[in-house]
Amino acid sequence: MRILVVEDDAETAAYIRSSLAQAGHQAEVRANGREGFLSALDEDFDVLIIDRMLPGLDGLSLVKSIRSAGCRTPVIFLSALGGIDDRVEGLEAGADDYLTKPFSILELSARLGALTRRPPLRPEEETVLKVAGLEMDLIRRKVTRSGRLIDLQPREFALLEHLMRHSERVVTRSMLLEAVWNFHFDPRTNVVETHISRLRAKIDKDFPFPLIHTIRGAGYSLHA
Repeated sequence: MRILVVEDDAETAAYIRSSLAQAGHQAEVRANGREGFLSALDEDFDVLIIDRMLPGLDGLSLVKSIRSAGCRTPVIFLSALGGIDDRVEGLEAGADDYLTKPFSILELSARLGALTRRPPLRPEEETVLKVAGLEMDLIRRKVTRSGRLIDLQPREFALLEHLMRHSERVVTRSMLLEAVWNFHFDPRTNVVETHISRLRAKIDKDFPFPLIHTIRGAGYSLHA
């Protein structure tokens, strides 16, 4: 894999690059957020490893910026900030995984492998999802309902995509935490409820009927 490491601590960056090279990967290092932003958009990488506390452009802002620019390369945050709120904040910014320092290079390698094993987009005919006038173009990252463009943040897009792929079925809170936030535990926050509320305000408001339904005691379902 070709991996971009955005890390301002020279010793840590050298250790990651050397360890990844021994595992057969090619790692490039950028020492600040602005250089990382330009490289992430201008070059082809399989995974981005990003520190949160960066000079020039902090890690959260970096990830939000590349996601807004359409970059879908998997991101792993690598940070000394390891609290639940820190991890939730990082994942909500658009990261796919979060690893706290100090870390094991074996765990980092395992997480890299897990990210790259995720299935690619389905065949071309399935890159546009449609449910009752709601349409999601997975290639152009565009969502419309009855022809009206709906602007979504990266995490909102991922949440809606999961609901649309499982339309007519009940999706539990735990399923959403794992699929959209990569949490394999309950972080004891209202992150799912908050994002569902935001989605409803964008997807259902001012339309004749709702598409996102709460199934009491079970989860959520998207259907006409």
